[in-house]
Amino acid sequence: MISVLILTANEEADLPRCLASVAGWSDDIFVFDSGSQDRTCQIARETGAQVAQRKFDNYAAQRNAALHTLPFRHPWVLSLDADEMLPAAAAAEMGAFAAAAPAHVAAARIRRRDFFQGRWLKHAQISPFYVRLVRPGRVRYEREINEVLLVDGEVAELSEPFDHHPFSKGIAHWLDRHNRYSSMEARRALQERGAADFSWRQALFAADFNVRRRHQKGIYYRLPGRPWLKLAYMLGWRRAFLDGGPGVTYAVLQAVYEYFIVLKERELRGTGRDSG
Repeated sequence: MISVLILTANEEADLPRCLASVAGWSDDIFVFDSGSQDRTCQIARETGAQVAQRKFDNYAAQRNAALHTLPFRHPWVLSLDADEMLPAAAAAEMGAFAAAAPAHVAAARIRRRDFFQGRWLKHAQISPFYVRLVRPGRVRYEREINEVLLVDGEVAELSEPFDHHPFSKGIAHWLDRHNRYSSMEARRALQERGAADFSWRQALFAADFNVRRRHQKGIYYRLPGRPWLKLAYMLGWRRAFLDGGPGVTYAVLQAVYEYFIVLKERELRGTGRDSG
């Protein structure tokens, strides 16, 4: 069996659907809450999930605290957000994998399908693969926002996807959330700007996906014209237009998000004040 970890913050709208997707599959479900002011914790308890709370400081610290302090019943833990769901096929594959995984395998990477306006963003989605099934004692998150997972051991690949509905609360909520994210990204980009350890070789050829992603981000934040580069990448290279109107809209939203980061980083460099 596999334990399930769901991180929440005012998720009464999405949490029931997420819980329903794992309730018949796992007998050990934890909701790790950041101080919700709505019915999130009540909903979790009513469905039989265990609830723990911690004041939020950053995303990596929150995930590390959950993975390393909660008394999980099983050696494998699946991490989900409240706006994500686990289809039955993915649950079956994970169960079979966890039962047979050798000791040197510490985690598994899974494809996530992002949906917008009822359509899977197959081409527009920027990072479709996530390490979400882990042995808790052998992983650790770094980077406060858009976290990077460090794994002590081999990372396996699973084929069945799980689903993500980032616009389930509407465009305004997505923009508000990414306004907060961009403030954190701007501070992080400014901190990393002087770092000399980012390598093109590692960004392109490192065997570990998370190592490649760390170096890619470090190099990317030094490039000029990032909003336009991101839009060109999504429309030209990833061909987001093949996902129709939702794909093009999502590409534009991602470019706007990048522009938020650029503006806030520029403000921080110029005034020394916080942003957001």
